[in-house]
Amino acid sequence: MTTLAITPLDFDADARPAAEGRLARSLLLIVACVFLTLFLFIPLLAVFHEALAKGWAACAAAVTDPDALAAIRLTLTAAGIAVPLNLVFGVCAAWAVTRFEFRGKQLLITLIDLPFSVSPVIAGLIYVLLFGAQGWFGPWLQAHDIRILFAVPGIVLATVFVTVPFVARELIPLMQTQGSDEEEAAIVLSASGWQTFWHVTLPNIRWGLFYGVILCNARAMGEFGAVSVVSGHIRGLTNTLPLHVEILYNEYNFAAAFSVASLLALLALLTLALQSLAQWRLRAQTARAASEHSS
Repeated sequence: MTTLAITPLDFDADARPAAEGRLARSLLLIVACVFLTLFLFIPLLAVFHEALAKGWAACAAAVTDPDALAAIRLTLTAAGIAVPLNLVFGVCAAWAVTRFEFRGKQLLITLIDLPFSVSPVIAGLIYVLLFGAQGWFGPWLQAHDIRILFAVPGIVLATVFVTVPFVARELIPLMQTQGSDEEEAAIVLSASGWQTFWHVTLPNIRWGLFYGVILCNARAMGEFGAVSVVSGHIRGLTNTLPLHVEILYNEYNFAAAFSVASLLALLALLTLALQSLAQWRLRAQTARAASEHSS
């Protein structure tokens, strides 16, 4: 019977890569924690600290100020219109891209990604070019007493533009991974297109759709650049929450500015929690779909 002698050198050779891997993992974890502390946790704590610098009463007064309440209503209105529109567009675009072959498919994908590559300020200027007093449709709009810029419609249009990709870009890779076998089976079993979507497609994409809607809503409520260009900064009328924070800060009303900003910070924290939940469920659903598709 032959015995295999293992020398201490062999143990050192095996242990060295494992030790190096643990060291690298520890260093990366430390770097990530330091980065998050410096650029996320400390600024976030500073926002709440400054918001409460003059006490709870001053913070509540700033949040319940008529101009602040008007900004909250306008922000909710813009998000309440933009998010459902992008939800419908995102589902339709993802279904078209993943289930059909057609001329212009790559162009559609490019247009979906366009708001990611275009500055929000440029997006706002596009609407000024289209609907401004000297714009393409400006004279006609003035003749018919229709206001787009410096009014709610312009804010909604700018918000819709910057939030277009979020739902579609979450659904397209998910639907590509899942394939169309279940939908084809439903059609073979005489299900209509609506029945197939409602009972097969929607349950399979619900967490990806939820994830995209969360991101879309967070961007809609926090958008600054495009909305700033088309709003006109009319206090109490066309100021959203981010614009109201800017005005208060420029007036050196720091406590009120940070008090209103704390609402956006709370929205960010809620979005992060919902995003983590949706991402966890989406990862599990994608892994399950990939396993079933491969088998």
